[in-house]
Amino acid sequence: MERRSPDRGEPRPERRPDRRARARKQARRQLIPVIAAVILIILIMISMFISYLIEKYSPSKERADLNAYFSVSQEDEVAVILEDELTELKGKLIDGEVYVDTDILYDYLNSRFYWDAAENLLLYTTPTELITAQVGSNEYTVAKTKYTEDYVPVKVNGDTAYVALKYIQKYTAMEFEVMTDPVNRVHITREFGSRDTVTVKKDTVVRESADIKSPILADAAKETTLYVISSEGEEIGDWTKVRTGDGFIGYVENKPLGSKGQESATPNYEEPVYSNISKDYTINMAWHQVTNSDANNQVLEMIANTKGLTTISPTWFFLNDDEGNIDSLASQTYVNYCHQNGIEVWALVEDITHKDTIIDYNIFSRTSSRQRLVNNLIAKAIEFDLDGLNLDCEFIDLETSKAYVQFIRELSIMCRLNGIVLSIDNYVPADHNMFYNRKEQGIVADYVIIMGYDEHYSTSPEAGSVASIGWVRAGIENTLKEVPPEKVINAVPFFTRLWEERPKTEEELASEPENSEYIPYVVTSKAYGMDAADQVVAANSAERAWSEEAGQYYAEYTADGNTYKIWLEEEESIERKAALINEYNLAGISAWKLGFERQAIWDVILRYVN
Repeated sequence: MERRSPDRGEPRPERRPDRRARARKQARRQLIPVIAAVILIILIMISMFISYLIEKYSPSKERADLNAYFSVSQEDEVAVILEDELTELKGKLIDGEVYVDTDILYDYLNSRFYWDAAENLLLYTTPTELITAQVGSNEYTVAKTKYTEDYVPVKVNGDTAYVALKYIQKYTAMEFEVMTDPVNRVHITREFGSRDTVTVKKDTVVRESADIKSPILADAAKETTLYVISSEGEEIGDWTKVRTGDGFIGYVENKPLGSKGQESATPNYEEPVYSNISKDYTINMAWHQVTNSDANNQVLEMIANTKGLTTISPTWFFLNDDEGNIDSLASQTYVNYCHQNGIEVWALVEDITHKDTIIDYNIFSRTSSRQRLVNNLIAKAIEFDLDGLNLDCEFIDLETSKAYVQFIRELSIMCRLNGIVLSIDNYVPADHNMFYNRKEQGIVADYVIIMGYDEHYSTSPEAGSVASIGWVRAGIENTLKEVPPEKVINAVPFFTRLWEERPKTEEELASEPENSEYIPYVVTSKAYGMDAADQVVAANSAERAWSEEAGQYYAEYTADGNTYKIWLEEEESIERKAALINEYNLAGISAWKLGFERQAIWDVILRYVN
């Protein structure tokens, strides 16, 4: 149907919507949900980012698993906090008391205790008394007097002995605090004096590590005092490492911390003072090897050939069984003659003569045999009016070492009470003999003697000096790291060794393992005194040449296809060694052995002994 124009009377065409407009409207309608989705995504992303920021920068409220933190898994286990360190050590809570095993006791608290596993005794030695506690008893003995506690000092579980901290504290400069809520733990203090503290100015928390996301170990309320741990520096960025009063070790942010201060602590126990006999002169000592009673008769001749000798040590006492009994070659006539000549007698005690039939561990590890040996030696010292005892045990091993040192402590008590000098012979310090514990010897004994010889021993696989000057000097310096110089006597050799190097036969070389070190000769040696060594050199027309490195004359010659080497001990080499007495302010000099020297040596020694 046509529409007409009112003016013209003609039909007008019908108007139709613009297709492009419709398309635009439709596009706009379709775009709205897309925009909404994008906006929603952006909002979600913003929300997630905000949540991330909140999560990242907001402190965690997670609490640490304290059983895991203290590594405690059993009801009777007790975590050990030693000073400012949470250790892996564990004690035991028994009948309300905290106990630690003897390894912890020795290594961390007080090595002067001794556990006798064979006879179930725990011992502690003071300068004048032996204190004994038996397993399972609440009684202990000081000398011969019994005392009673309201707890049992020592308990045993299987092969392990446990000692109550209360009992250890009686003889140790230490404090401890036991806490059982929420986990069994004990804080032990062995180091005393001033330490840094910090006060909390508003409530905060202590975390496992220096991170706000780290689990919380403990709450620290306002006005709480924390102990600053400065091993890593007082502050770690915005954090300080601390220990709480109840044994938590962790980190706290610096912002809530207030004023710094110091806190002092002193132990309730005062360490005992060991009195020692100290001569007011430089000791000039020598050993006299006595192998039978008749050898005692040589003392007149031996002394007559010396000059300025202050002390003689005859080899008189020999450990002869595992029960603490001894053989004796002691002579009253010998002692009387020495005293008449102003010479003290320090009789030597050794484990060498019967080394094939005795076991040092059996003797020293059992209290009964140790005490029998102590009593036997003191009885002989009193009987023969001896001035001292010289202990020369050369077959101590690591297993025996604690028991041997305990024997020295117990012997020192009786020597101290009877005015008898106690001196201990020691090898030159080396990695393989550090268990002789020279530090403890230097505390409880009167003198520590360095056997400054056998740098190359009788069966050494290679030839060398018995005592080169550098080796002797190193031995003195290493000993002085543990023993004060006024207690150190350095011993020199009056002997040397003639070394024979014999070429190995083809059969000997062929029989050696393929991976063994190639050494084309067999080495043997023989000991000589000074004059005898000179005679060997002269008889073989060997020329002596001074070795500055060894501080000795060296000679070498060949005979019958073999090579012979010798580093001589004589006036000049002994003078180099004797001079070290004054250089290091030592207590004196000793020598092995009388009869191997020539008389002129004593004039050399007297230059440094006064």
